[in-house]
Amino acid sequence: MNTHDEPSALRVRGLTKRYGAQLVLDGVDLDIARGETYALLGPNGAGKSTTIEMLEGIRRPDGGEVRVLGEDPLHAPRSWRSRIGIVAQGTGDLGRYTPRELVQHFGSLAPNPRGTDEVLDLVGLTAHAGKRATKLSGGQQRRLDVALGIVGRPELLFLDEPTTGFDPEARRQFWDMLGGLSNEGTSILLTTHYLDEAAHLADRVGVLTGGVIVAEAPPQLLGGAEARVPIVRWRSDDGTWHEQRTDAPGALVSALVSELGPQGEPNGLEVRRPSLEDIYLGLIGAQAQQAAEPAPGANADPAHKKAQATR
Repeated sequence: MNTHDEPSALRVRGLTKRYGAQLVLDGVDLDIARGETYALLGPNGAGKSTTIEMLEGIRRPDGGEVRVLGEDPLHAPRSWRSRIGIVAQGTGDLGRYTPRELVQHFGSLAPNPRGTDEVLDLVGLTAHAGKRATKLSGGQQRRLDVALGIVGRPELLFLDEPTTGFDPEARRQFWDMLGGLSNEGTSILLTTHYLDEAAHLADRVGVLTGGVIVAEAPPQLLGGAEARVPIVRWRSDDGTWHEQRTDAPGALVSALVSELGPQGEPNGLEVRRPSLEDIYLGLIGAQAQQAAEPAPGANADPAHKKAQATR
């Protein structure tokens, strides 16, 4: 079978993982198409890094099926490694080498690497190419991590919170670089806590919380139409704030203004559509509330439970 002809870059079915009694992933399904950028979102501890480590073959799942570029990561041949790029969440031990030396070395391990100067320029490290990696700032070390992840022209690039420590200008430059990789056909799986980053880069986003992906869609469609109903907000004369969702915000505003008559419009009147961040927080909040609700019978009287058990 020619795995290079696989229609999907990544396919996961029923992925599960436990740490002791804690169920971290509970039957996750995930597909990423060739050339697609997918952002996996979720709160700290949701299992995003664990998921990526299993897709990279670093960690063993407890259940489910994983195919990355047509291979099971745990049993893939050595040649498979050259087809993926990894930018882990933490910076590794870079020793006493310079960015130029490290990029050259990692490039020599790939069958079709990018040029060293090209990679250093892409990540904005040309001016620091001869400095020891241990002397770089945190943001510069993060750029070096990215350089080592892309030098081999990977077909699939794993990026685990890649722009942590970047200033706003550096993040924008990084986005432009990722856009170029995507245009070349590179598939990208990205985790990030920056919602604007996900909205700018991703073709689709998935929200992982409570061990499952609770929503998945292009950023502009996440949560469905109901989650994007406009919100009208205003303050009454007694200082009370009011908020109402409505498909007809103009009609509601007109009614509020008419109600006041010559006095004009209500204090603090604003109309806005929920942002991606609003929708994301709503999704993880709903999941957390659902998880906190007791199961049927969980609050039953202990004596009643004992009586039921002896019947």
